[in-house]
Amino acid sequence: MERKYFLKSLGVGTVFALTFPCLQGCSKDDGGKDTDENPNPTGVDFTIDLNSSESVKLKDNGGFILKKKVVVAKNLEGKFVAASQICAHQQTEEVRFTSNDGGVFHCSSHGARFNQEGKPLNSVTANTLKIYKTQLTGTTLRIFE
Repeated sequence: MERKYFLKSLGVGTVFALTFPCLQGCSKDDGGKDTDENPNPTGVDFTIDLNSSESVKLKDNGGFILKKKVVVAKNLEGKFVAASQICAHQQTEEVRFTSNDGGVFHCSSHGARFNQEGKPLNSVTANTLKIYKTQLTGTTLRIFE
């Protein structure tokens, strides 16, 4: 059976249902621009025992750890800060804390940089990085929204 007759026998609705998702998916191209999607972790509320082995890197200023898609860092002044590990530019999970320029969040995917309040520091993106609250009680650090 020839393709034309086969498609005709399926009916227009079936052909549309089969081809529309492909055309939609194949035509999507964000051209490297920011997206409006929000893949940031939500409902964030967890604690870290600063005496535990998982928190060893938080003992020194400039150190950071990754937990539950959140970058938890001890900035250069000794204050704890936390931000989404997911970049505000194209939602890659490459955000880390670096002690360069006084301590910034940096995404290695496209070079986006953010200050500790989440404000973009270069022209890679105009979107802000999601920042979480921190609260230190004794040796327990709480990260929450």
